[in-house]
Amino acid sequence: MLKTKRLKIYPATQKQMEEFIAAQSDENLKAAYTEMLSGSLAHPEQWNWYAIWMIELADGTHVGELCFMGLDKNGVAEIGYGISERYQNQGFATEAVQAVVTWAFSEPNVTAIEAEADANNIASQKVLEKCGFVPNGKTGEEGPRYVLRKK
Repeated sequence: MLKTKRLKIYPATQKQMEEFIAAQSDENLKAAYTEMLSGSLAHPEQWNWYAIWMIELADGTHVGELCFMGLDKNGVAEIGYGISERYQNQGFATEAVQAVVTWAFSEPNVTAIEAEADANNIASQKVLEKCGFVPNGKTGEEGPRYVLRKK
């Protein structure tokens, strides 16, 4: 578990992911979270690189999630994140992304973290920029791609 000034961030267990998926009403989110669970089960030795990471306030209030989408053979992981609407614009995404990037870069095989932000999602782009990510000139399915390389 990672702890920041205001947050607890941790990879969910299989049971937690199953319960979280079952509680989803949005079919797109349900499908994405199911894919994360499948990745975790297929690669148990890399659980943290596929699991849903829960973002909670210190009191246990759930405010969002993040995930990595595996760790490739070159040591590059892609990150995705979301904060519940009620908790947006309070710096929680930036705080969470900074914490997990610090954790990820403490792993010896990690060389870079990549992310995509919808072209219209200025808030997400600002989170990435605050965390040191820079545009890499490519566009993915969701929009412009960003990268943060390990120093």
